[in-house]
Amino acid sequence: MKNMDARFSGSNNIRPNDHRNPFQRDRARILHSSAFRRLQAKTQIVGIGKDDFYRTRLTHSLEVSQIGTGILAHLHQQTDVLANPELLSALPSDALIESLCLAHDIGHPPFGHGGEIALNYKMWKAGGFEANGHTLRIVSKLEPYTKTHGMDLTRRTLLGLIKYPQFIRTNTDYQGDRNQRFFSVDEWKPIKGIFGTEISTFQWILEGLSKDDQVLFKSQTDLNKNKVQTSPYIRTKTTYKSLDASIMEMADDIAYAVHDLEDAIALNIVNKDMWISDVLDTFSSAENPWAKKHASQLTEMLFNDELHQRKNAIGALVNHLITNTETFQVNQQFNSPILAFNIRLNDAASPILELLKKFVYQRVILSTAIQQTEFKGQQVLTDLFDAFYTEPKRLMGNSVSLSDDTFEDEIKLKRFVCDTLANMSDNQALQVYGRLFGDGKSIT
Repeated sequence: MKNMDARFSGSNNIRPNDHRNPFQRDRARILHSSAFRRLQAKTQIVGIGKDDFYRTRLTHSLEVSQIGTGILAHLHQQTDVLANPELLSALPSDALIESLCLAHDIGHPPFGHGGEIALNYKMWKAGGFEANGHTLRIVSKLEPYTKTHGMDLTRRTLLGLIKYPQFIRTNTDYQGDRNQRFFSVDEWKPIKGIFGTEISTFQWILEGLSKDDQVLFKSQTDLNKNKVQTSPYIRTKTTYKSLDASIMEMADDIAYAVHDLEDAIALNIVNKDMWISDVLDTFSSAENPWAKKHASQLTEMLFNDELHQRKNAIGALVNHLITNTETFQVNQQFNSPILAFNIRLNDAASPILELLKKFVYQRVILSTAIQQTEFKGQQVLTDLFDAFYTEPKRLMGNSVSLSDDTFEDEIKLKRFVCDTLANMSDNQALQVYGRLFGDGKSIT
């Protein structure tokens, strides 16, 4: 492992009397970026409503950052970590974890997964679309902190943002109908990975690892189990992520499961009867002494009209999950401890998190109202993509300086249209849709 604080541009760009370390500068670049600010106009749960109370992707990212540093503080107190100098030295700094958590959602397009699916559908044979892949593209290329290297973040920060170290690949033998206005969400669900446009960035990131680690890190599993590929994209699943990425992902999961639950309760999307039906019995019978002891009390507090009671219950759940994280060795064949170790929840707490995530997903995300809203957003982006791609100079040419070859190259133009739409907020997309097609004042 070498030069993990290096930048792809080769420039440190340290201003006079700037005493911050490289990861503190990464955090500042993310925090002050336009990509991060745009998260304030993207709701965490699309269609949940418009009110100052609801979480946006920006407030969600701030909460993920807080949880991430909480996990890190907990790990620093664990005897198994303290007894392992290699692991202890591999733990990231607060600034690095904050950077990853703040940046983890900046690649999400408007309208949540509906928007993601729409762009993936339109980008078939042009590299595909997936939110995590777009995050890497923003920080390494699109954000105008530098001319050609985006935010020009450190190698270790970029490595931590790669949750899925594989390239998205098109199945050119796909025989489905590509001229439908309405298409299957399941069929066009994005493959988790990186765009081919970021191949040089990915290769540079991996140069910080040994050759053996590079090969092992990119290991994949064939999701079709060697059957004939019939989906639009080659479906494979990655095996490994860095220690830093695993901390960020855990913090994101906790925020999703607990804080999104808080929003859903406050907005009456879920109620006490649903909780009792779906959660309470499993919670009470879990092999978790804390859950058994507090199941009934947490239920009463979560659905109490006194808001401080609900807040205390939410805090208790977050604390329980944070303080039950642990490190484990992923694969002893890795040379770098940053890859050899990840974090997870212990056996007692893991079922609790999965139960909460399942409850939020089934009762909130899959609810008819939310799905209808995502569907409408999906159609908005599909129509905008077709319009922009058909008339790029007329409808978007003045917004940015484009070389002629971008307009003439089909794949480059599609990626440019995709970048433009993915970087819009929900409201921006609706406003443009309204100007072009009418009826774009509201998504709800």
